[in-house]
Amino acid sequence: MEHYSIDRHVESDTRFSRGMWELKQGVRIDWALENLKSVVSDGEIYSLAATRRINNRGDTLNCPTISTIVSSPREGIVGVESYHHVSTYKNNKEPKFLKYSDEKSSYRANVVTSEDESVNTLYAGASTAAEITSKPFAIDFKGKDKVLTKLGYKSIGFVRDTRFEKQGATADKATTYMTVQLHLSVGEKLFGLGEKFGPFVKNGQRVEVWNEDGGTSSEWGYKSIPFYLSNRGYGVFVDSPSNVVFELQSERTTRVNITVQGEGIKYYIIHGPDPKTILQRYTDLTGKPALPPAWTFGLWLTTSFTTNYDIDTVSSFIQGMKDRNIPLGTFHFDCFWMKGFQWCDFEFDPEYFPDAKKSIAELKKKFGVKICVWINSYIGQESKLFAEADDKGYLIRYVPQVNNGASYQTDLWQAGMGIVDFTNPDACKWYQSHLEKLIDMGVDSFKTDFGERIPIKDIRYHDGSDPVAMHNYYTLLYNKLVFETLESKLGKNEACLFARSATTGGQQYPVHWGGDCESTFEAMAETLRGGLSLCLSGFGFWSHDIGGFEGDPNPAIYKRWCAFGLLSSHSRLHGSTSYRVPWNFDDEASVVLSKFTKLKLSLMPYLYKFAIEAHKTGIPVMRALMLEYPHDPTAVTADTEYFLGDSLLVAPVFTGDDGNVTYYVPKGDWYGWLDGEVRSTTSGEWFDEVHDYKSLPLLVRPNSIIVTAGPYANHKSTVYDWNKEFMVNIYDVTEAGAVTEIPDPETPDELAAKVIAKKSQEHHIDIKVEGKFSKPYYVKVLDSNDKELSVVKGDGKISGKDELGNTIVEVSSDNIVLKSLFN
Repeated sequence: MEHYSIDRHVESDTRFSRGMWELKQGVRIDWALENLKSVVSDGEIYSLAATRRINNRGDTLNCPTISTIVSSPREGIVGVESYHHVSTYKNNKEPKFLKYSDEKSSYRANVVTSEDESVNTLYAGASTAAEITSKPFAIDFKGKDKVLTKLGYKSIGFVRDTRFEKQGATADKATTYMTVQLHLSVGEKLFGLGEKFGPFVKNGQRVEVWNEDGGTSSEWGYKSIPFYLSNRGYGVFVDSPSNVVFELQSERTTRVNITVQGEGIKYYIIHGPDPKTILQRYTDLTGKPALPPAWTFGLWLTTSFTTNYDIDTVSSFIQGMKDRNIPLGTFHFDCFWMKGFQWCDFEFDPEYFPDAKKSIAELKKKFGVKICVWINSYIGQESKLFAEADDKGYLIRYVPQVNNGASYQTDLWQAGMGIVDFTNPDACKWYQSHLEKLIDMGVDSFKTDFGERIPIKDIRYHDGSDPVAMHNYYTLLYNKLVFETLESKLGKNEACLFARSATTGGQQYPVHWGGDCESTFEAMAETLRGGLSLCLSGFGFWSHDIGGFEGDPNPAIYKRWCAFGLLSSHSRLHGSTSYRVPWNFDDEASVVLSKFTKLKLSLMPYLYKFAIEAHKTGIPVMRALMLEYPHDPTAVTADTEYFLGDSLLVAPVFTGDDGNVTYYVPKGDWYGWLDGEVRSTTSGEWFDEVHDYKSLPLLVRPNSIIVTAGPYANHKSTVYDWNKEFMVNIYDVTEAGAVTEIPDPETPDELAAKVIAKKSQEHHIDIKVEGKFSKPYYVKVLDSNDKELSVVKGDGKISGKDELGNTIVEVSSDNIVLKSLFN
């Protein structure tokens, strides 16, 4: 059986029931039915529930109980912890997700008990509450004046499943679980759960939080996150790195069943009510994304995977991009920068790179590119590092009774490879030392590939961690170590990964890319669905393989994917068996790639502003429409388009020469950035259009300010002075006006200036810039090709028009008032 490993699966069946009345044979569930007592202390509520009705003292015998603690770590968040046997639960050796608490805050949850003591209510701030009733035992989670979700009759249960044996048990072999079943309301839609490539709306799906190296065309994914977001105004985060399973209306049509193996479960109900606030609060708990350096937003080009290349090939590719006027920011060396069978030995193959340090220096000096190299956390048996790692205990090992406790090895990927054990501090320092040598050679970034095929059976970790829980958690340790190594060597805000695997908290170590997609339009669409789901799971930045990874894309797919890729937060040309340089496709491919690369460079003041926002708030740069229009039912479920920042709507074209694209536009008048046409709709409407390869629907939201490079800029890089000679693009501003900021190029996570624009009176537009910036700057009024524009106040002059006829004004004062009249 090809590519099958018994180490990659946990045997289970967490659909325990058949309909409302029957459990599957071999399954027993003890439900929390009746509260026996409640104890209120220090802003939390402890409840002890019996699993049967207690009518007399005799009923207390042979009666399992379930304990539940309701608390609140931060405003707007309710934490719930339920367990059966406390010692097993508390000593389960699962690694813990790092939680962030606001230690400076004086916040404490408030608990109120009803007069008859039958109801305890925990208030997590002014608008979030958990109301706990005793008979029957139930919890209502409330936001302002409505119930968000609830745990009702038979909603918290302890499960014994005799169909599957507990690993290592010799007496009671039943596998145990805790399950909670949260109520779903009419019309409620669910999203997130990591990078999932199937249907964007998760209702009706069974989602197993279990990382797999499975490509992009199935239910399995590289980034599994136990967090979902509801359009009803809340999110749910299950605080477990283990094999969490979500049945999202797929077992009970009015419930989300959440199951965790073991004796207990901990989760958080995170109130918004809007989805942006939910993501902010979720990343308050699990960590905000680091801010990638500005250079990472440029175009990346790779060697591809199994192609033949040497330093001359690399140099010719970079020169070819320069000759075709395609600004290139980063060159990436994929696996075969190292010799085959020796991954990872962290050494350039001397046959193809005889003086790698010198070659890297020459590439950087001649072309001004950054350098990235591929790595993973596996050490092949032929690597000269294997013996050292094996002897010193730096690899994951078998349990003593299997292979005498030797290092775990497999032939899947690299022959006889072992896996670095990042729970061993000495192994971390050892691995880090090899990365540091590469950084000293001139490497700027690492592609941290793999991290999903982590064994669970018959193995042990240095610190004794539970192997099942470590399967997903491993990637967090891996990417954290590599990211922090870059940060320590290069400085804060200078570190960047290109990572494939992730779990909760992985968003702190960007950037992540979508993995091994096929070179088809269908794969391009599934890739977008995966990215939108990941960005609704706390991840601020995301990329994908332009053109697709598997197979050879035809020119149509390549060119359409270039437009999509350069309008993503990060942009990389990469493939498997063929080079992804544009001249290998057709002449127009270079033109398309050049156009959209330059467009992205011009948008950097706008893009980096939202990069800073993602870093500070957890709200992603690439946004599903539901983040911007949470009350528009059509926008909530749209999955073939997205926002880049908050003002640009992007609809990739998933067809070839015919250029047909159907996309949804919310209410308002939207300006086409590339074609100058206005799409108007009074209540939201679908549009059918035709676009050539140099175009796609890229619409400006009404009442927007978009700061870009100035009209005479000819930047070759994403790194430039965004607050000098910039362009303020304004569109359809209202009396209430719009506000945006310009990032500070000298201080990466700060903002240099603020731009304010509003309609001051009929036909008058008042524009003001405050802060640190230089003059002159420029103002462009979008959709002004048929309007007469004049300067009413301030030091400014008409300097020309763009290719779409929009008027550009050169401004030399902080404030200017323009008058716009139809001709």
